Amino acid sequence: MLYDVCRFIVRCLLSFLFLVKSQGSETIPRDGPVVVCGNHRSLLDPPFVACYMERHVRFMAKAELFKVPGFSRLISALGAFPVNRGGMSMETMKTAIRVLKEGSAMVIFPEGTRQKSTKLGEGKKGAASLALRSNASIVPVAIIGPYKPFRRMKIVYGEPFGAAESVSHLPPAEQGDALTEKIMASIQRLLDQHS
Repeated sequence: MLYDVCRFIVRCLLSFLFLVKSQGSETIPRDGPVVVCGNHRSLLDPPFVACYMERHVRFMAKAELFKVPGFSRLISALGAFPVNRGGMSMETMKTAIRVLKEGSAMVIFPEGTRQKSTKLGEGKKGAASLALRSNASIVPVAIIGPYKPFRRMKIVYGEPFGAAESVSHLPPAEQGDALTEKIMASIQRLLDQHS
């Protein structure tokens, strides 16, 4: 209930302030584990991606955010869980895999950190690893626009693809790198097609 109310409010605010146009969210699987992977330029990216999806979404959030009184309770209630700066700990990885295996959708930014330019950064293997270990589908998403009030933003969700099926022809040691490349190429294709 809280999630639905917050999503509605945030969607209204973002649609008004950033004239957001969303497309492709109907392709997102309605159930089962899904890793939604997008480009990352702003602190606004998580709500941009999540509030235009009909599914509830789980997030990894910086551990520091869970030390802010009140805010910690809110983001926990909305489905966030902590990750330490500098990479995922084994505990965070286990939590994320469990969340996905329970059939949740999770938003991950494979670049790992916000990029200062519009150019897509290098992908890290975390998203691919989680998707492979949980047998999740992957949905690429592109966030396009200037992040300035009253200037059009676009959120474009791509076609989902199975993580394991995409790299099953490769030896296990090569699957993480290959899937990361496919994820990043899918995001780049959306950016090129819709910018």
